[in-house]
Amino acid sequence: MTDERTRYGDDELQEFKRLILSKIEKAEKDLSILRESFSNDSNNGTDDTSPTFKAFEEGSDTMNKEANAQLAIRQEKFIRDLKNALIRIENKTYGICRVTGKLIRKERLMMVPHATLSIEAKSGKV
Repeated sequence: MTDERTRYGDDELQEFKRLILSKIEKAEKDLSILRESFSNDSNNGTDDTSPTFKAFEEGSDTMNKEANAQLAIRQEKFIRDLKNALIRIENKTYGICRVTGKLIRKERLMMVPHATLSIEAKSGKV
């Protein structure tokens, strides 16, 4: 079944808005946890006297911090994309593919609520 509408109705937009707001809330909590991991020093005052062990531990800490930094950057982008989706809801342009100008399928938006491309546009089948 092809949806020939040009935009989603107000009820559907409110449904998407609730979904997006809940995703933003969860994403911000996750981001807060990631940020806390930067500020918490895992050293509890029990310095190990073995220099080799300490070097491995510090290398591991550095890798963990770098991985957390990458996760935090991705999480910030996700939150920004979700907030941009809220703006599109307010403008009543939410769910419209930026390539084809057609409605993005509701099932896709429920899974990826910040999507701006239909599956066809994303896969280059336009």
